[in-house]
Amino acid sequence: MSRIGKLAIKVPSKVKVAIDGVRVSVEGPKGKAEKVLPGVSFSLEADSLTVTRPDESRQSKSLHGLSRALVANMVKGVSDGFERKLELYGVGFRAEVKGGAVHFTIGYSHPVVFPLPAGVTAEWKEAKAGDKQGEVFIRGCDKDLLGRTASEIRALRPPEPYKGKGIKYAEEVIRRKEGKAGSA
Repeated sequence: MSRIGKLAIKVPSKVKVAIDGVRVSVEGPKGKAEKVLPGVSFSLEADSLTVTRPDESRQSKSLHGLSRALVANMVKGVSDGFERKLELYGVGFRAEVKGGAVHFTIGYSHPVVFPLPAGVTAEWKEAKAGDKQGEVFIRGCDKDLLGRTASEIRALRPPEPYKGKGIKYAEEVIRRKEGKAGSA
């Protein structure tokens, strides 16, 4: 039995879960989420949701833990939400949130405008001191969409290995390279 798949999902009182065959809908204070998850069955009892597989085939075993993790992320997303923090390093690197887009000044000759997808919000905080110029906080209830959005923002100016300039995840560690040694 899958160790992850056999764990029950605690459903908070403020979250509503609806199961319609292979479609699971979750609604809470932060938003709504819906997924179609074939190959497994769900049972909702009071404040817990369990995922069961129909047989012991390899396909069913692989879908069991995955489906449970996806539904658990949906429940956590609509109740608490998810957040990713990106840090900007570089002289003059800035960001500004205007409407549904983030305007970046990241060392190019023009400002870069990144439109945010529906369900994702952003916030810019100026750094008080240190090397970094500031932080961009991205929030949403869909973990997959949030991760893809953070990845696309980081791809606008990935950190370079010599001075570390660019956009990086807060928990990311950049391996720095030594510059030219020079002539003796």
